[in-house]
Amino acid sequence: MNIYFRPMLWPSLVSITVFLILLSFGTWQIKRLFWKEALIERYLLQSQSNPIKNSAQLKSTNVDEFKATEIEGSFLHKNEIYITGKTFEGNAGFHVITPFKLTDDTIILVNRGWVSEGYRDPEKRKFSLIRDNIALKGIVRYPQKKGYFVPENDGKHGFWFTIKPLEIYNFIKLDSDNLINDYYIDALRQGKKLTLPIGVTGKPKLRNQHLSYAITWYGLALSLLFVYFSYHVSIGRLHFKKKDCNAESN
Repeated sequence: MNIYFRPMLWPSLVSITVFLILLSFGTWQIKRLFWKEALIERYLLQSQSNPIKNSAQLKSTNVDEFKATEIEGSFLHKNEIYITGKTFEGNAGFHVITPFKLTDDTIILVNRGWVSEGYRDPEKRKFSLIRDNIALKGIVRYPQKKGYFVPENDGKHGFWFTIKPLEIYNFIKLDSDNLINDYYIDALRQGKKLTLPIGVTGKPKLRNQHLSYAITWYGLALSLLFVYFSYHVSIGRLHFKKKDCNAESN
């Protein structure tokens, strides 16, 4: 079979460029898929491992993210701040971030969890302001990185978007030689009954739709090829001819 193909210049150049872009997007999503699967595996491994139970371990710079913790101390409620734009089961609200003072005076930030707009004011949820020493179960988290479209923190006007311990300490003017800046803790929910603030479950809730995204991009790339070649067939620049066996024998 003979193939007759005379590609048009500009449609070909544009199609090749777009095709390569679509392929690169699909490949990037595959790489993100492997990264996300490794992250989930690490989350499960660390959160279910033997927990950190003393401040000496917390002060180490080699603490893995998602490491389980069981520490004792008390909350400094007067210094809490609120991360905006957080939701729980579709309801808008905030995450309550509170300094936690361990029994040896070491201080670490704790993300206590979600509260609705109506309970942002601590005076409306006095039941959540625990004054006594408690045993806190949680998970180590590294300082958050600001996304490209996420605004900068503006503590003066009460707008916090990312958890950056050092920045928060500086704003609340918490002066201590025992501040932990390298990470903070996500508090775990205790019991089946939900109480404010609502902490994390300890199970990964990391969206992993990268495979479907990759299939979409690769599918678009194949669709582009189909349209490109179909167009050339329709204008007579691509067609197939069977070989003339009689001509070949002569």
